[in-house]
Amino acid sequence: MKHLEIEMKTLLSEEEYDRLLAQFSEVTPVTQKNYYLDSPDFYLRQHKIAMRIRTFENSAELTIKIPQKVGNMEYNQSLTLEEAKYCLENCKLPQGLILEELKSRGLSTSGWVVLGCLTTVRYEKETAIGLMALDQSRYFDIVDYELELEVENGDQGSLDFQEFLQANDIHYKKAPSKLVRFIENMKKN
Repeated sequence: MKHLEIEMKTLLSEEEYDRLLAQFSEVTPVTQKNYYLDSPDFYLRQHKIAMRIRTFENSAELTIKIPQKVGNMEYNQSLTLEEAKYCLENCKLPQGLILEELKSRGLSTSGWVVLGCLTTVRYEKETAIGLMALDQSRYFDIVDYELELEVENGDQGSLDFQEFLQANDIHYKKAPSKLVRFIENMKKN
């Protein structure tokens, strides 16, 4: 499955996160573990591609994200937990969409290592302005907080997001992707 992902996001302070959490009181959080894959010399990153295996309680998915003029084209392949475990232990991709997509772009399909794991507790709900996700992420010795809004229209989404932040007294802080934050901190550790 592939879809164009257009999202607005901001990092949050712990205090801002706690305040927003009240708006998600009816939502059951989902814990997801993100395992990032690349070669030791960051081959995919050099090609501006992010690859991860994300595991949930009873399922998993393999994803690559490829930047577009607006947003990212996201390719998702469903995996069982057993398939995900095999991929992570052997650093080998299963047959299917992701392998074919890498091949079709003339990109390497092997030589991966697991860079590490980032665990996110996500509260997600549909709102009038788009799909909103409130995230608490842990990696290395870091805990960070983030608000994401996934939208259909980038221009309108950007306006709606700014209005939401103002209405909730949240100061916009540029949020690099979770992968970028992970890698920056990986280099420090």
